[in-house]
Amino acid sequence: MQNGPKMSTRQSRPPASFPPRSKRWTSSAARPESKGSQNAQRSYERYLALARAEAQSGNIVGAENYYQHAEHYFRSMSPDKAK
Repeated sequence: MQNGPKMSTRQSRPPASFPPRSKRWTSSAARPESKGSQNAQRSYERYLALARAEAQSGNIVGAENYYQHAEHYFRSMSPDKAK
């Protein structure tokens, strides 16, 4: 093995120019609430069931993970979201 300078086989590329992003969704854009809240409710219940199953099987760490996911969906269902 030689201890000389190592040559990189990768060649540098010029910076790529990316097309501008579409501003389809912005923070002020109205989003449909009815379907989203139903999905949040369904996800909340799903993660609660998963957390309970993990807790019953003795996996406390896995249960806590699922409880944290459930809490996220619980907060997203809250009618008074704090900004």
